[in-house]
Amino acid sequence: MTTAPTTAAPFTNATGTSIATGSGSGSGSAHSGPGPAPDRGSDPAPGATSSSGSGSASGPGSGSATGSGSGSPHSGPGPAPDCGPGSGSASAPGSPSVSGPASGFDAVAGLSWEELVTSALLGTDRRPPAPRGGPAPADAPAAVLDAAALHTVRQRAGLRPAVPQARPAPAAPDPRPALPEAARLRLAHLLADRAAPSAGGRRGAAPDLTELIPQWLATANRMGYRAPASLLPPLLDAARARTDLRPQALAFAGPRGLWLAGLNPDWRFALRGAAGGTLRPDVTDPDAVARLWEEGLFAERIALLDTVRAQDPPAGTALLATTWAAERAEDRLMFLDSLRSGLGNADEPFLEQALSDRSRNVRATAAELLSALPASALAGRMAARALSCVHLDRTGVSPGIAVEAPHECDAGMQRDGVAAVPPSGRGERSWWLGQLVEATPLDVWEERFGGRAAEEVVALPVADEWAGELHAAWCRAAVRQRNPHWSRALLGRPSAPPASGPGTASIAERSKLLSVLEEGERASWVAGFIAAHGLSEAFQLLGVCMVPWAGPLGRAVVDALDIARDGGSYPWSFSGVMGLAERCLDPAEADRLEVLTAAQDEQEGASPGAGGYWSEAFQRLVSTLRLRATMEAELLAA
Repeated sequence: MTTAPTTAAPFTNATGTSIATGSGSGSGSAHSGPGPAPDRGSDPAPGATSSSGSGSASGPGSGSATGSGSGSPHSGPGPAPDCGPGSGSASAPGSPSVSGPASGFDAVAGLSWEELVTSALLGTDRRPPAPRGGPAPADAPAAVLDAAALHTVRQRAGLRPAVPQARPAPAAPDPRPALPEAARLRLAHLLADRAAPSAGGRRGAAPDLTELIPQWLATANRMGYRAPASLLPPLLDAARARTDLRPQALAFAGPRGLWLAGLNPDWRFALRGAAGGTLRPDVTDPDAVARLWEEGLFAERIALLDTVRAQDPPAGTALLATTWAAERAEDRLMFLDSLRSGLGNADEPFLEQALSDRSRNVRATAAELLSALPASALAGRMAARALSCVHLDRTGVSPGIAVEAPHECDAGMQRDGVAAVPPSGRGERSWWLGQLVEATPLDVWEERFGGRAAEEVVALPVADEWAGELHAAWCRAAVRQRNPHWSRALLGRPSAPPASGPGTASIAERSKLLSVLEEGERASWVAGFIAAHGLSEAFQLLGVCMVPWAGPLGRAVVDALDIARDGGSYPWSFSGVMGLAERCLDPAEADRLEVLTAAQDEQEGASPGAGGYWSEAFQRLVSTLRLRATMEAELLAA
């Protein structure tokens, strides 16, 4: 195609780029449309300029070109040259249209990008690309693609280069020593195995490396090592996927981990879970504290409150009070939950005001926190109500406890956190009674029943089948008030059958009571329970014991597993306990367990394949314990 010289004048688009505009004349051919022009001899191609016509085309943000002349349309076996926007008869929005019938592009060029995408996704038959009130073009698919191409060019031409931001400040130094090389390689292996697909099941003798990460981190933190910089990303990814890893992982990551988490939104959880980190301001600077409290993200404010409370609980409560009225209900609930750490009598005035909060959940949490303060006014009010319902009964042969549950839940009770509507299946009066008793200081009952100790109070018979409700409420009170004396009394002897114990038969309630006791007493009680009742009900109890298990507890677990194997018990029901043993047994027990790895002959009446399962399970237990010993040795090799 022959063209005449063109004189151009500069035109500046949105980006400041000059684009030529001009006019010219000559002879040639024009073609428009998505495909090659058909060979029609001397007939004008559809949409092409005629020998005596003139046409113009312009695109958004670009110059325009006009031309006139005489010539013939395209002919021949090859495709017509691609004239593109600004040539032929195609006109973009805002440009003059050519003489002759409008093309499909003219009909859809005014549609928005979202309308074009919708039409392309649903299909032009189901969603014709037509302006409001206008007919759909005959060549709709091609028109949609042409209009989309024009939108794309327009958007790219209008982009401005991003403004570079300042480089982040360097991370705070971490003075802790580096890991030994063998330990660093071990951690890399553990984190890489975490992302590997599982082979499925718990068969085989190979250790489950994923379950060893928490103990490795705990040991590394206890020895005071810092995390290698190259392993911080996979470490934070692991902590993001597993909430149980977060406390140890964030402690190990240290200030560099917090610095990195501040640069990646996927790791923002780290800012909430590491109070006192380097991303928090110095709490001795009141201006910096106030600024972050007023302007920070919610996670940063929660962490700031934790940090202030850790050093000065009343100061944290005072900080929260400055914006309490303006906070959202869900945020007030989270902030209130932060007061559990360092809760003391100084928090009572603030919590007493929170009893009148608009949110029912906030009021309930404030009442729970106040009931954990035996000297609080709320605890006194709840004790007065509870004492009017429970008293010593001397009418029988031996003293007992008489109960008269409340007949209504008045406004004062509801303000103090008593929920008026019981859960499904619970009676109203028993529901109200339980809430009153669990919020009453436990010392009140010893005085109420003539100076009897907790063990004696719990042993008193309760009239009219109120024993279960009363004892369950006392269990909740013992856990809430962290009272080991009452926890011990409600647990009773570990050898006693759970159903006939002095407190609650619920294993879940017993595990909560155990968490109040000291570590050694806790392990000793669970060992006695396993020796008397086996492992079938001990899984939750084992979960509250410290790792590694103390000698008597570990031996009790192994002995119970050995008895279960010799008795032909269904082996898969003990897989959870075996998994706990792999993580919690003392590695020194590996040699003593070696004798249990041998396969036994199938016993009559035993589950099919039980012998092989038990053998594999004990082999895996032994290999895991030895691997744990190796990991600890690698960490010690400074």
